Formats: sequence, C-alpha cells, structure tokens
Amino acid sequence: MVDRVMTGRIITVRHGQPDLSRDIHITAKEYGAWWAKYDASGLVPGQTPADALYALASQAHTVLSSTLPRSVETARQLTGGTRHVPADVIFVEAPLPPPPVPLLRLRPGTWGVISRSFWFWGYTPTGVESHLATWRRVAEIVDRLVEHARDGDVMLCAHGYLNWMIDRRLKKVGWNRSSRHGANDYWSWRVYDHAEMGATQPTAQAAE
Repeated sequence: MVDRVMTGRIITVRHGQPDLSRDIHITAKEYGAWWAKYDASGLVPGQTPADALYALASQAHTVLSSTLPRSVETARQLTGGTRHVPADVIFVEAPLPPPPVPLLRLRPGTWGVISRSFWFWGYTPTGVESHLATWRRVAEIVDRLVEHARDGDVMLCAHGYLNWMIDRRLKKVGWNRSSRHGANDYWSWRVYDHAEMGATQPTAQAAE
C-alpha cells in the first residue's frame, strides 16, 4: 500500500489594502473601535495584484480564505469570482486587543505594534484568544493546508501575523519556503513545498 503523496504546494497570501484610513491619531480605546471597523472593511477599489499572484491562484486546486471581508474580497479578485472559495473563521487574524495604555494618541499602525506586544506577553482580556490558543489554531490550520496539498496546490488568503505564524509551523513540520514576494506587504505571498512531493511513501504492513 502507499499513502497519498504530496502533490501540491501551499501558498499563503496577505489580503489587499483595506478601505480604511490609517492617517489618524487615536487613543487605545479608540483603537479598539478602529480595529472593529478594519475587520468590517473591504478593499480599496482598483488595486492590481502582481500577474504572478494571479497565476498562482489559477493553478491552485483549492483556494481558501478567512471570513473577514478584506480576505474574502482578496480571494474573489484573485479567482475572478468564477470559483467557490470556502471561507472559515479559523483563518482570521490573531487578536489585537486594545492595550491598557491611557492618554496617548497614536496612529493605528503604532497601536498595532503595541497591542501585538502586549498580547504576545500574555495580555488577553476576557473573550480574547490567547497567544497559546492561537498557536493551537495555527497547528490545526497547517494540518488542513497539508491535507488539501495532497490534491494539488492550495492557496490561503489570510492575514499578516497569522501567515507569519503559519510560516513557523510549516517549517517545523517539514515544509520549505521556496519563494517569498513582498515581505509582509498587502498582496504579499509565500510558497512552500515539501520534500515528499513527487515521491511515494510506503506504509508499514500489518503483521500477518
């Protein structure tokens, strides 16, 4: 007997630019409201991803996305809206709880760095997924992606920090990042392949 061989690559994509201004100064509390608007925002119209990314999407056997509008619209644009793209809440971004920092008024991007640092070191208000719990979610995500890759290339349209966590997990379980485009910018992507691709893997026979 032989197991199903690994025939596909795993491609993670960060969403396009959301339609929400970052050119404001807000408090930490206001950052919480701003982030909620960010999660509800679609993409700025008229964006043009790289041709290479369109090509990867067209070659993918499976395309998946987060349930957040910015990722759903990213997947829709890359596929031309012509195919079914399953969206699942498991693929949403790692939490960014507003940090307990009073008085300061900062840009949303700066608050994001502060929030991520607080969360990384254990700041998880009631109802917020912890850092450890997010790593457990990432392990489940990677298991799903690996299973999809047995049928061909799989593309996930998701989020910046989550994709970074997925990168770490994929490397841990034997996947190699073969290419990367755009660092962690909007429309950036990473491609992973596995040493088993193209090889058959015999299974142990039961004792008879």
